[in-house]
Amino acid sequence: MACSFLSLGFQDVLSQGSTSPVTSYRKLQGWSSDQNKWNEKLYPFWEEGDPRWKDCWKGGRVTVKLDTDSPALVGSNVTFAVTLQFPKCQKEDNDGNIVYERNCTQDFPVSQDQQVYVYNWTEWIDNCGWENCTSNYSHNVFPDGRPFPHYPGWRRRNFVYVFHTFGQYYQRTGRSSAVFSVNTANITLGKHVMAVSIYRRGHSSYVPIARASAIYVVTDKIPVFVSMFQKHDRNISDSIFIKDSPITFDVKIHDPSYYLNNSAISYKWNFGDGSGLFVASSPVVSHTYTLQGNFTPNLTVQAIIPVPCKPVTPTAPLPTSAVMTGASSNADYSITVESVEDIPDEGCHIYRNGYYRNGISVVEGILEVNIIQMMSIQMTESQAENSLVDFVVTCQGSLPTDVCTVVSDPTCQVSKSVLCDPVTITDECLLTIRRAFEEPGTYCINITLGDDTSQALASALISVNGGSSPGKTEGVFIFLGVLAVLAAIGAFVLYKRYKQYKPIERSTGQAENHEGLTAYLSNFKAIFFPSNTEKNPLLKSKPGIV
Repeated sequence: MACSFLSLGFQDVLSQGSTSPVTSYRKLQGWSSDQNKWNEKLYPFWEEGDPRWKDCWKGGRVTVKLDTDSPALVGSNVTFAVTLQFPKCQKEDNDGNIVYERNCTQDFPVSQDQQVYVYNWTEWIDNCGWENCTSNYSHNVFPDGRPFPHYPGWRRRNFVYVFHTFGQYYQRTGRSSAVFSVNTANITLGKHVMAVSIYRRGHSSYVPIARASAIYVVTDKIPVFVSMFQKHDRNISDSIFIKDSPITFDVKIHDPSYYLNNSAISYKWNFGDGSGLFVASSPVVSHTYTLQGNFTPNLTVQAIIPVPCKPVTPTAPLPTSAVMTGASSNADYSITVESVEDIPDEGCHIYRNGYYRNGISVVEGILEVNIIQMMSIQMTESQAENSLVDFVVTCQGSLPTDVCTVVSDPTCQVSKSVLCDPVTITDECLLTIRRAFEEPGTYCINITLGDDTSQALASALISVNGGSSPGKTEGVFIFLGVLAVLAAIGAFVLYKRYKQYKPIERSTGQAENHEGLTAYLSNFKAIFFPSNTEKNPLLKSKPGIV
């Protein structure tokens, strides 16, 4: 295909895939107008479908990935990352050459110490391989004729990237990847297209190898995302939560360029349940819904951004409808209209807001699980291979539909067995779970009760003797969280205090207090060191065994 004799501009070469032309724009810092002339002799232009694309790279086609951290708040930076993906078994070495990976291709010579090159650009440059040494220097220019910047290592950057957006272009050299940022202060609101064309070194000219484009968004609304978490929620992605249990709302502001770092940010919540407006300075808040139903939490994030004060110049007054804080909320591609507020002794500021709302459902759920009794089961000699232990469990909230038991080592880190069963409970949440232990030892037990939307967990540490031991399991220890530990410590302190300061005579009220303390310690001892489990009243009407 013969080269065109028409004089091409950057717009003609780079506007492939643009959604719509931009007829007027404000200049981007460091960018140039796409009305400039393009050096087609040094940087040939190929239409899509041109057969030369098939042979522009040895070993196959090069693909390119163009990523962006959009959306970007107007005034911040939007960053683009370009990554070249070479054909199989090819990679870039430390000198910027393209080589075959060892043990990945059959093209290696007998000596594995000899490297096989796809493109040995280091040799080209060192030997003045572009025609001759004089003309070699004339090739180190961009498509508009500007010379390459001579920073350290510039001769090892063998790719030329030309970016195009908003009626302007930006060109740079690089290796197999490139990252650059654009400030959005002069970009209109809405969706825009960033296009990139990549060229590689050739012997007499640069050769096009890949093109890509990506859509990025500039907005005057702070990009906000909210994650919600609840302790006993079974599925955090279904927007169904449990009544009477705190929900944690964690607000994430998308600000990859740290534009809002020095801003004063506030979070205004309306949880939609009639509890009123809640204003916080922290992105993490908690709220408890005490009623069932559907609710719509609403959040407004406001940022007060310090900016340089503009010089006072007489200007014609704007129409009332156009005077606002922040950017115009009209359709995409609207021009940003800002109101800068001058606060005495505090400089100038602009205001930006972000909004979030989402519907959630609040239902009954399982709030708490407690293991209130453990006891071994007496077996005949023929059944003495395993030790059977019954766990009596209660819960608060809704009735469970399934129960899972995880048996682990004493550290609760290494799981030994997991067993799950469906359960049917129609009245109160009280059930007995029977589990077998193949050998004596100490185990960590996790019992989880769940329904469609919630689940709650209780843990215990149990010491099991051999299956032939009659009666109860010797040395059963339950640790039901911090409350049980505190209760034990509190009981011990009270007991010690009572023994140490026991008066010789006491009044009737003191006698009653002493009897209450004695009863409390007696119950505490009965729970942890039962003398006869068959006398426990909880087992007289023991529910069905799972």
